[in-house]
Amino acid sequence: MARGKLRIYLGAAPGVGKTYAMLSEARRRTERGTDCVVAYAEHHDRPRTEALLLGLEIVPRRRLEHPGVAAFEMDVDAVLARRPRVALVDELAHTNDPGSRNAKRWQDVEELLAAGIDVISTVNIQDLESLGDVVESITGVRQRETVPDEVVRRADQIELVDMSPEALRRRLAHGNVYRPDEVDAALSNYFRPGNLTALRELALLWVADRVDEYLKRYRSDHRVSRIWGSRERIVVGLTGGPEGRTLIRRAARLAEKGAGGEVLAAHVARSDGLTSASPEELAVQRTLVEDLGGTFHHVVGDDVPAALLDFARGVNATQIVLGSSRRKTWQYVFGPGVGATVARESGPDLDVHIVTHEEAAKGRGLPVARGARLGRARIVSGWLVGLAGPPLLALLLNAVHLGLANDMLLFLALTVAAALLGGLFPALAAAAFGTFLLNYFHAPPLHRLTIADPRNIVALVIFVAVAVSVASVVDLAARRTHQAARLRAESEILSVLAGNVLRGETSVEALLERVRETFGMESAALLERASDVEPWACVGRVGHGAPVERPEDADVDMPVGDQLALALTGRVLPAEDRRVLAAFAAQAVVVLDRRRLQEEADRARALAEGNRIRTALLAAVSHDLRTPLAGIKAAVSSLRSDDVQWSEEDRAELLQGIEEGADRLDHLVGNLLDMSRLQTGTVTPIIREVDLDEIVPRALGGVPEDSVHLDIPETLPMVDVDGGLLERAVANVVENAVKYSPPGTPVLVSASALADRVEVRVVDRGPGVPDEAKERIFEPFQRHGDAPRGAGVGLGLAVARGFAEAMHGTLDAEDTPGGGLTMVLTLRAAGHPRTLSLAQAERQVRW
Repeated sequence: MARGKLRIYLGAAPGVGKTYAMLSEARRRTERGTDCVVAYAEHHDRPRTEALLLGLEIVPRRRLEHPGVAAFEMDVDAVLARRPRVALVDELAHTNDPGSRNAKRWQDVEELLAAGIDVISTVNIQDLESLGDVVESITGVRQRETVPDEVVRRADQIELVDMSPEALRRRLAHGNVYRPDEVDAALSNYFRPGNLTALRELALLWVADRVDEYLKRYRSDHRVSRIWGSRERIVVGLTGGPEGRTLIRRAARLAEKGAGGEVLAAHVARSDGLTSASPEELAVQRTLVEDLGGTFHHVVGDDVPAALLDFARGVNATQIVLGSSRRKTWQYVFGPGVGATVARESGPDLDVHIVTHEEAAKGRGLPVARGARLGRARIVSGWLVGLAGPPLLALLLNAVHLGLANDMLLFLALTVAAALLGGLFPALAAAAFGTFLLNYFHAPPLHRLTIADPRNIVALVIFVAVAVSVASVVDLAARRTHQAARLRAESEILSVLAGNVLRGETSVEALLERVRETFGMESAALLERASDVEPWACVGRVGHGAPVERPEDADVDMPVGDQLALALTGRVLPAEDRRVLAAFAAQAVVVLDRRRLQEEADRARALAEGNRIRTALLAAVSHDLRTPLAGIKAAVSSLRSDDVQWSEEDRAELLQGIEEGADRLDHLVGNLLDMSRLQTGTVTPIIREVDLDEIVPRALGGVPEDSVHLDIPETLPMVDVDGGLLERAVANVVENAVKYSPPGTPVLVSASALADRVEVRVVDRGPGVPDEAKERIFEPFQRHGDAPRGAGVGLGLAVARGFAEAMHGTLDAEDTPGGGLTMVLTLRAAGHPRTLSLAQAERQVRW
């Protein structure tokens, strides 16, 4: 029996329309005559979804009795007995009630598929088992019901049901997803715009990966070798020569002409692991291609054109960019070259661009990577074997006569031993010396340099040729072994250095310590001078020993430009180590520049912020502070005047004006002082566990009694805050909300617990704030919209956010469903460690 096919509708969150899409597909198939049944579907009291069930055959659910309650699950046996062509099974990740046939619904689906029944199901991206931790970090909610990724990945069809976060929140606000009494809680918690955007990104990326896997599998199963130009992929062939940068830039311009263009730079290295390319130039080209948004790849192959074409076809590339050959004219007698071969073998579906450059036809001239020298002891041993070995062997063979052929083999073995120990030149000396001794002592006539038998002449010539050839091969292998070992060590060091760069380590001392440990030095220092006539100054130093005042005093100095030098003490480094040391020196300069740029940026930011605040402060003092002072002075002058007889009502009105002006002045001055404390970093909160129902009511003393509706559950956990700072923060936020709320519409102040956080939400029904202005309203001296100058100096929300972040909390603005603005004050629940978001950390640095 053929296995049934599984089709899954995947969504980013509940309410995007997965069940609706599943039922719509069932109705289309039913109209075409397909036998479809609803094995299990949840309409969640949504009228439009429930209407789609009308006219579809529904298999009765199985009733499971439990003490005091009854549960209903899919009746797998009934579906198997009915044997429809297609069965609809909603909520694939659902956990069945105890007493069911299987523990999970996806196991029920597996039985239906095994019975040859096609299944259409639904699943949310947060239901995938591998994404549980990611979803919890985004939403703060741990998904209890999950389905293994492999079950979803094995589906024959996966269709994404997509909806923008704004559209989904509108659906919730209109009551199309949850009941009206659940809408506010859902919008405030799980269905926040940030949560929905992150979940949508997860769903899109997961489906895109499945599409790419399917395309690769299809091409492999059908042996499709032709390139499908689904998107422009441009492969750049790099040799490590200076023309590579020109090729990369040209490829980037080609990629920009098409939508979604991608640049892949490829360098083909020989399979023996050794290359004649410049590592420094390849590193520069790698950086360039990554800066332009491309990727860099190492390809191994002895046949460069074939390896490059295989790579291009493997990545489904549409174009190859190569440089004009650097060979001179006479060198073409050895072959047509890489560019011509690639163009000839590329075929009709792969375009090849040959780009001219300044290095064309000038000869390759690539620097050859050299390995480390054989050690002094090995070279001396090789010369001893090459010079002293042949006479000793000749004396031994004079005593033991083995024949000319065996004598030649023994001298050849001695030549190989000299090559293994000392390299090529001791081996050549051993071959020449051995040839002379063979002729003199062992080739007739003996003890003469003449040779009587012509065959012996041929034998000696072959001996010399074989000895020289074997010695060359052995010497090359020995040197390449040392070279490979050294290059591997260098690559490990550079890999660690690159890891430090990626991790953003910016400590000069840490880098110098790594230099000292890598090369086994006593001390390492980075020296700098402003000009050639200025003395050197130490920027950073690690290790022990006498400090180095000039690079010339160090055992090793590596200049970096004219003003910087890396100085090491302890021993003299061989020339081979200076290449890696140069990489460390270059990184030290980058670290130093990055640190100084960061310091300058911080100073510039502080100056700009200070100038802006001083300007705004002058404007505030010139109007907002003078207005209440002028009112107070006018009222006092009127009361003290003897020219007018004031009635009791007039006197009371003037005194009330004085009191209101003084209160307003006190509020403004208090906010100014609070902002100055935040700017100077002198706010030191005293964190302790407090109850919100004690603090929040006290913060409402400055607003009319009927202007706020308070909803603080008594079951909320305690929070770690400074009670005084929290009271001021809540008071500022509430006063701002009351100021913009329509008359007769109270502001809602509620609180709820979410994972390790407690949120205080201040909801108003005022005009609201556009998305682009939501962060700007938290800046000092900012008034939104048409607020009059007398409405305050614009410090209330800035002070509230500063106090919130001083207590390791956050204050953010969101839209109120139906219109208005909601301020969300997030606090840390008691007993949980402190965590800082990136934006919060940046704001604290700015404060």
